[in-house]
Amino acid sequence: MQRIVVLAGGIGGARFLRGLRSAVPEAEITVVGNTGDDIHLFGLKVCPDLDTVMYTLGGGIHEEQGWGRADETFAVKEELAAYGVGPEWFGLGDRDFATHIVRTQMLGAGYPLSAVTEALCARWQPGVRLLPMTDDRVETHVLIDDPDGSGGRKAVHFQEYWVRLRASVDAHAVVPVGAEQAKPAPGVLEAIAGADVILFPPSNPVVSVGTILAVPGIREAIADAGVPVVGLSPIVGDAPVRGMADKVLAAVGVESTAAAVAAHYGSGLLDGWLVDTIDAGAVPAVEEAGIRCRAVPLMMTDEQATAQMATEALRLAGEVRA
Repeated sequence: MQRIVVLAGGIGGARFLRGLRSAVPEAEITVVGNTGDDIHLFGLKVCPDLDTVMYTLGGGIHEEQGWGRADETFAVKEELAAYGVGPEWFGLGDRDFATHIVRTQMLGAGYPLSAVTEALCARWQPGVRLLPMTDDRVETHVLIDDPDGSGGRKAVHFQEYWVRLRASVDAHAVVPVGAEQAKPAPGVLEAIAGADVILFPPSNPVVSVGTILAVPGIREAIADAGVPVVGLSPIVGDAPVRGMADKVLAAVGVESTAAAVAAHYGSGLLDGWLVDTIDAGAVPAVEEAGIRCRAVPLMMTDEQATAQMATEALRLAGEVRA
């Protein structure tokens, strides 16, 4: 049985995983999920990326949004707003609240996040093993100009930058607070060491995959695994397929091109890189950097197209191995 490890963020990672699961239904897939987006709201621990993977693969996702629950209602949010309790910019629905209540209760009882995630997945049956990157608290913060006009700068939680501000202001730095002191969650390093192939889906390379790689030991384990590591570009035609990845790429000094993102990961980590057919001109530059590169369609228009992307990634891994 083929053992595949995938480093996943939210929507892009979740949708890629659905295609991967369809492409190789017999494979043993372990997902290392980003927890840098985690935030505490209304006294509850919210894990957006873990939940997006869980809901997407478990059939409970709001398909049009790509996040949150299908058939959602917002009575609790409306009642909180009536009490003047915020933040109102983060839209937790009633069904979603239940997940966060269960998670917070279990964490309060002393269970680590990895055990809580396993318990939540027992309901959803995502068909993959979903592991948080760490059981420790890590929160991605973004440095922006202080809006008070003082000329100074302030750090805001990534969710505030992404959801409330919609990345409308420049990001000067992206900091995964707590990552340096964090340890990989149980099972993460073992899964990497036992993998036949490691995939980086078209997730945000800075605040999704990059945050996972910031946990000490994970990047090193991937580099030392001795198996093909293949990534799929989240940049198509010099623009993010989804979201505002260009803003956080600029913050770390990386151009929004498929070739630049490959170079950002580096040949010490990546063995193969898929770019979209529109970026076929980038293939020589990526290969000159020591990374095997192919141009294939990379738009996740439906599950079949995404499964074909996953197949191409595994095919490239096979070429690298050979």
